[in-house]
Amino acid sequence: MTAEPNGGPPPVSPNGGPPAASPNGSAPGMTGRSGAGRLPGGSGAGPVPGGSDVVPVGGSAAGGPAVGQRGDVWDRRVAAGLAFLRRRLSGQYEVDEFGFDPELTDQVFHPILRMLYRDWFRTEVTGLENLPRTGAGLVVGNHSGTVALDALILSAVLRDQHPARRYLRLLGADLVFRVPVLSELARKTGGTMACNSDAERLLAGGELVGVFPEGFKGVGKLYADRYKLQRFGRGGFVSAALRTGKPIIPAAIVGAEETYPMLADVKPLARLLKLPYFPLTPTFPWLGPLGMVPLPSKWLIEFCPPISTEGLADHADDPLVVFNLADQVRETIQQTLHKLLERRPDPFGP
Repeated sequence: MTAEPNGGPPPVSPNGGPPAASPNGSAPGMTGRSGAGRLPGGSGAGPVPGGSDVVPVGGSAAGGPAVGQRGDVWDRRVAAGLAFLRRRLSGQYEVDEFGFDPELTDQVFHPILRMLYRDWFRTEVTGLENLPRTGAGLVVGNHSGTVALDALILSAVLRDQHPARRYLRLLGADLVFRVPVLSELARKTGGTMACNSDAERLLAGGELVGVFPEGFKGVGKLYADRYKLQRFGRGGFVSAALRTGKPIIPAAIVGAEETYPMLADVKPLARLLKLPYFPLTPTFPWLGPLGMVPLPSKWLIEFCPPISTEGLADHADDPLVVFNLADQVRETIQQTLHKLLERRPDPFGP
């Protein structure tokens, strides 16, 4: 996969010039833009994105940078950027059968999300040891915040902080895939429709799959109802986990509720625009485009111990089993939210 770093800096030519761009070889399980393939396991192990690729070349005895090193660094960055643009324009990049484009995700989308969750939201993550290092798992989170930033932040956190740097394949609502530009972006970043067939295919392929069963009921709830989980639908995510025998990992996210606090929902305008809700927040629509800037709340994310579904495939269509397991997941997330809120008394603290 062309976007994956090789764990070290590219070679530097003797004259300090930029290195030659490496060929864009295809990764196993992937195909070119015109084909369809799979991303096996979804682990994508490698160095942490955003980490420095600078190694002192001829630095001082104290380890300081050499005089010409800054120029070398920028030369490499410019060369890497031009090589990236050349691959994009010529179609020499890979996507899987769902339309997932790992290179575009790593090079364009995740760096933006990384700045948000590290610097703007000051996110603290716990419980990463509860996620499978390899193999499939279903990550189930609470949904909130008017704009579904929580799902995007969760995917970037996993890519950066999971020991194997895994991708999280998000399941999205139908509306997401009916909007032309949004649909393309969702596919490119690894998303697919929240239906059992797609979820089961991803789980069977060894992927980490992310689902938010509250849907628009969670994202579109008022600020007065913050951190009160809504109904989990019909439990389709449980059926997918049962049929494939993969573990369910509840995830509790605190902080998203305060990014765009919804004070009111203008339902007539929402119906007119064919939207699930039309929010009024302290900044939107009063400040125009500036109202889309999220408030800098403090985020806490905790991955809870996994819930095993092995040996329960025969109960995938049993409504009682599905309901009880969905209720167990919901209660686990709700109790973890209460615990995290006690740790974070000030929503905008350090």
